[in-house]
This record gives sequence, C-alpha cells and structure tokens, in this order.
Amino acid sequence: MKILALDSTAIAASVALCEDKRLLGEYTIQNGNTHSETLLPMIESLLKLHAMTANDIDLFAASAGPGSFTGVRIGAATLKGLAFDTQKPCIGVSTLEALAYNLNIVNGLVCPVMNARRKQVYTALFRYQNGQAERLLPDSAIAIAELDEILKQYGDPVYLTGDGYSITEELLTHKIIPTPERLRHQSAYSVAQIARKAYTEGTVTTDSEMVPTYLRPSQAERERAEREGRGVLL
Repeated sequence: MKILALDSTAIAASVALCEDKRLLGEYTIQNGNTHSETLLPMIESLLKLHAMTANDIDLFAASAGPGSFTGVRIGAATLKGLAFDTQKPCIGVSTLEALAYNLNIVNGLVCPVMNARRKQVYTALFRYQNGQAERLLPDSAIAIAELDEILKQYGDPVYLTGDGYSITEELLTHKIIPTPERLRHQSAYSVAQIARKAYTEGTVTTDSEMVPTYLRPSQAERERAEREGRGVLL
C-alpha cells in the first residue's frame, strides 16, 4: 500500500512517501510557518521523483492536530483536497501520537510536547515497550507545571519530543532523558505509520469526514471571550 503523509502542525513541514512500512522518501523543511507556500511543492516534487501522481496513492494521511491553528488548517485542507480529487481514503492522526512514534525504538515513557504559549503545552503520554505503545494520557492542553505533577506519578525518567522540548525541559523538575535533535521534530513518516496501523485495524474516512483537532479555542476566540467578559478559555 502506497501512503502519502504530511505534517504542517508546527514550524517544521514534513512530507513522506511510503510503501507500507518502507520509506521511499521524506522531505522536512524548517523555514518558518510558510506551509501554504511549501507543502504542495514538496508533495509534487516527492511524487515526481518516484514517477508517481496522486492517483497512484492508496492512502493519504496528515497530522490533524493539535498544533498551530494555521498549520493544522493547511494540512487538513491539503489532505482533503488530495483525497477528494482522487476519491481515495484519508486518515487524520494525532500530532502528539505521531511525535511519540519518533521514539518507538526506546523502552520507557515518551511525552510529546508542543508549545501552546503561556507556559502551556499540548501533550500526551505513552509508554513504549518493544515498539508497542500504551497511551497513559489523552491529548491535552495543560500547564507545564501540571504536566510535571503527572509525570511524578509514574516516577520513571521521560523522553520528550516536539517543538515544546526546550521550554518544557527548562521548567520540568522531573528527570528527562535527552532526545536527539532529529527526533524532536514532526516526521511525516511517523504520521504514515500511525495511519497505516489505523487503516489495517479498520479505520477508513473520506475527505468530508476528516476533522481537525484544536483542543482549545484560537487566540482570536480567546481575546474575544476576554473582551466580552467571559474569561479565557483553555
């Protein structure tokens, strides 16, 4: 099964082409949040290098969030467009689950963290053992101090991954095992493999059924709530 996957939920934009578990090619670019300009050219180039078109793809996948509101929307719109044009299935996967998959070779706690500003992160928690993941915490938007207390309940040192790595490392008191730089960023290959597993387990969605995940209102919505005296929504 040929899978085209993408991730545009953070500063890094990533596109991968896979044949089942085999990686045929992957582009990852960190040039700021310009995904609306770079994502489609990356996809077109990767397909062209393999003498393929979108019609040759069996499954399209994308990180559906959480993450940058603009980035999530761009990724979702691109995924929906590809699936609609080709009438092929698509799957949106958790950005946090895909980030954790970057570290599927370790045994222990893996905590993806994405910077949600104001000393908060989008986060989840997994325990990996022999390549298999057990989810311990659902995708959440919480303060780093709250995450610190959650991690203390498990006791074990933790691997962090995601664009919130530095700010979380700085504020956590819980012991951290250093993660190599390359494994801290979004990888469309990880997105492809999470989607492949979901597909083989029976998850099939159309372009109209794929829904982005934000976890909390956008900054504009929060500011409007403050102006209207309803407080800040988290």
